[in-house]
Amino acid sequence: MHTHIHTLVVVSYKIATAALGLPYTLDTIGSLRPPAAGKEVNPIHDGCPSQLTLANSFSFTDIGLKLGEIVAERYRCPYFTELQPLRGEGLVFILLSVLSSELYSYTEEPEFALNRDNFEEDFRSHEDQFLCPTFLLGVFDECDTEVDVLHWSRHNIFLLYDMGLFTALLELLSMEIDNSQACSSAVRKPAISLADSTELRVLLSIMYLMVETVRVQTEDDRPEWREAREAFKNELGSPLYNGEPFALLLFTMVTKFCSMNAPHFPMKKVLLLLWKTILFTLGGFEELQEMKVRGRERLCLTPLPEDSIKVVRAMRAASPPASAMELIEQQQQQQKRGRRSRRPLVKQDSLDTYNERDPFKNDDARDEEEDPEDTDSGIEGEVDPLDRDVIIQPPPPPPPLRPPTERVNFPKGLPWAPKVREKDIEHFLETSRNKFIGFTLGNDTETLVGLPRPIHESVKTLKLVSFPATSSWEETRGKTRDTLEGLCLSGEEEVEETPAEILYVGMLPNLSQYVIALLKLLLAAAPTSKAKTDSINILADVLPEEMPITVLQSMKLGIDVNRHKEIIVKAISALLLLLLKHLKLSHIYQFEVVSQHLVFANCIPLILKFFNQNIMSYISAKNSICVLDFPHCVVHEMPELTAESLEAGDCSQFCWRNLFSCINLLRILNKLTKWKHSRTMMLVVFKSAPILKRALKVKQAMMQLYVLKLLKIQTKYLGRQWRKSNMKTMSAIYQKVRHRLNDDWAYGNDIDARPWDFQAEECALRENIEKFNSRRYDNSRNSDFTPVDNCLQSILGQRVELPEDFHYSYEIWLEREVFSQPIQWEGLLQNP
Repeated sequence: MHTHIHTLVVVSYKIATAALGLPYTLDTIGSLRPPAAGKEVNPIHDGCPSQLTLANSFSFTDIGLKLGEIVAERYRCPYFTELQPLRGEGLVFILLSVLSSELYSYTEEPEFALNRDNFEEDFRSHEDQFLCPTFLLGVFDECDTEVDVLHWSRHNIFLLYDMGLFTALLELLSMEIDNSQACSSAVRKPAISLADSTELRVLLSIMYLMVETVRVQTEDDRPEWREAREAFKNELGSPLYNGEPFALLLFTMVTKFCSMNAPHFPMKKVLLLLWKTILFTLGGFEELQEMKVRGRERLCLTPLPEDSIKVVRAMRAASPPASAMELIEQQQQQQKRGRRSRRPLVKQDSLDTYNERDPFKNDDARDEEEDPEDTDSGIEGEVDPLDRDVIIQPPPPPPPLRPPTERVNFPKGLPWAPKVREKDIEHFLETSRNKFIGFTLGNDTETLVGLPRPIHESVKTLKLVSFPATSSWEETRGKTRDTLEGLCLSGEEEVEETPAEILYVGMLPNLSQYVIALLKLLLAAAPTSKAKTDSINILADVLPEEMPITVLQSMKLGIDVNRHKEIIVKAISALLLLLLKHLKLSHIYQFEVVSQHLVFANCIPLILKFFNQNIMSYISAKNSICVLDFPHCVVHEMPELTAESLEAGDCSQFCWRNLFSCINLLRILNKLTKWKHSRTMMLVVFKSAPILKRALKVKQAMMQLYVLKLLKIQTKYLGRQWRKSNMKTMSAIYQKVRHRLNDDWAYGNDIDARPWDFQAEECALRENIEKFNSRRYDNSRNSDFTPVDNCLQSILGQRVELPEDFHYSYEIWLEREVFSQPIQWEGLLQNP
């Protein structure tokens, strides 16, 4: 047995190291070590007994031999010179290039050349076709362009998956996680560097590339590749790895790292792999939209009024409001040029005047004016020069009369269809009945006797846009099942084994630990966080063994560290958002479990702290060095880096990665606070309005949409003066956010604007969650406390399983158990 495990480790490690071209040798006692300097290494023969690799070998021997035959045969032909046009795969390869570049830190860049040299030396030195010619990233010297590298990487990854490489890597990863010697050694070290996680980085890099490459679909995929993709997806989402999904193993690595028991884990690679695994197994936002449609059809609910993805894509961003300081500065500049203005500052136009213009026309200068009172201390941002010039100029003369055909084009309608909840209709009827009749009828929304005609018309209009949510249906069904269970009338609940359901069941016992660990990492990676002695070290897989000694090296390391933190924030935000959306679709109480753990772990103030910075600077940060990104650095010659080139950064005006992270965090905050009065009050208590208004400076439609949603839900609590001095923001909310017909958000007259009791609301939700988890997943309930079924019809209606030979002996059983037993009828009449 020991020989088999040893062979598994050796063979699988050879596959992993050869895949990235990493150097290795095997000494006589079987321990892995780097090759001696100046020595030619043969991965097959050097110190590796033949009986170890061939005799008593594991099943991976056949895999290695097969790979050797396929790749060696292909290597002998000039296949790189016969590439056909990629036919539309360019965009896919660009995406893969960006995602692959984020996997590696710039500190790992020197390893590429070393790995390539050792790989080619090993490849040409041996004669046996065994394991060495396996490559994931392409033979760098044979590839002339980045597209070539990614094209052949994709081809080889599907080949390696067919050979069963992922299972071998998983076994090795499990062994590395359980390696107590490496963990204890890392705990004792005063400073952890990149060298402490070499094996883990190799394994996680190959697994990430396999998951991400197989996940991405192209039009030219072969039929066997499509089948492999579905098989791999089912394999990752099923409890095939020690009875649990693969994602739980990665969650275990996260909690182990955050508990300081394994500080050498390369956490960025773990989080990226975890995010991509959940994205692959559960599906992205487009798949989520399709599942929503199918779920509503299955429950016979009203179809979705629109596709939210398409609506957001069609939106246009509004220009950010200018602050008073910007207006004053622009006025002073204009006065120096001799351009006098009749009025120093221009008040914001009234709401009616604003609505008469095209709200989507961003180049209308008058639309960019802002009330000078609409400012918050510390607001920083940029305003277009055109907007500034027009703001301080006198108003233009009234335009001449034009025929009606030349009027401004109005938008055809609001982007979102209005919605009304069933609860809103019930509340409207309850108020109307108390006013006109004097009593209520509970949840009855059909009986309108005694109500005036306008109320009838109002209810008819509300029902036209009524949109029953799946969550409301599940909550009602859960309460019904709880009632029936108390009466012993409910049967066993049937639960569909979806990937989200399997993942939730696996996460449930340690869910709070997973959530706290992710938020700890998010806090450590946030740009507004200050380093503390007791905080976790997330830079273990980016710091080199030798610290920089020159200014250029220090600048490069500083960029790498900032980029490293940004990628961690990106992975965690995307991971949490995916979990919340998929669990909400799976069951509303699964979503509420995760949401409540996030709220109790202070996720809301953490996200607000993240946004309490110069958000424009964060969005436009240039923490990247394009010439060091993979695969550019292995294909092209490396130019000489200078301090000036590092300061200039790339030519992009903003960072997609940081914009993606900000939108994800805003969406998470919306998920946590939607329809939760106590959590909305937390936004008010933490003074989130100035922080969120600052985020409106970013001219991106989706980000502005979710900022406006967060401002809308707390507008009624901010007071009349705030609403009066922020009419531009109020108009933007009206224009871009979905309307709830009887939601009095703009005036604060709603019945929910009452003193809040955080503890009572969260405790009631917690009680429903515990009932749900107990009903579905608690199979070890004590039978002594199980309610007794006293219903005669229920007992007689139960099906009793009898043995096959019972009909042969049932007469004997009746005689022995019934007829021959005396019955004391008088005893039944006596009191016990």
